[in-house]
Amino acid sequence: MQIEHRKNPYPWTWEPALGGILAYLLVAVLAAQTGRLLANLFAGAGITWPASANLFTSLPGIFAGDAAAGLDIAHPAASRIAVWTWLAIMEILALAGSIVVLVLLLHRFGPGRMKGMATPRDAAEALGEQRLFSQRRIIRPDLYT
Repeated sequence: MQIEHRKNPYPWTWEPALGGILAYLLVAVLAAQTGRLLANLFAGAGITWPASANLFTSLPGIFAGDAAAGLDIAHPAASRIAVWTWLAIMEILALAGSIVVLVLLLHRFGPGRMKGMATPRDAAEALGEQRLFSQRRIIRPDLYT
């Protein structure tokens, strides 16, 4: 009998959903900064990462195509098209990675997960060669006396 039939678990509330949304927003911010970093790197401005105080405040400038928003760089920054191209690539990769992580988490911990299944170690211990060999007299008494 599954455990859900014996007890009434605490219902899901809004906190896990808010945590997931905030985690994705952080991934999207980091992807935007990485897209700008790659645009500047390929434009010859080097590896550029903003100070922690400018991590979020430089986002409007990045989305406007300004590759130097929130940065102190001496070299010319990347063009607007390069920033938008790398931004789109990184945001698509971030979205795809987040979807893969969400599917894996739902498969492992979601409502459709397999319940009551043995781990591979437990299965090997219960059904492995060593146990079968030690119990051979019980399993096949006609062959092993």
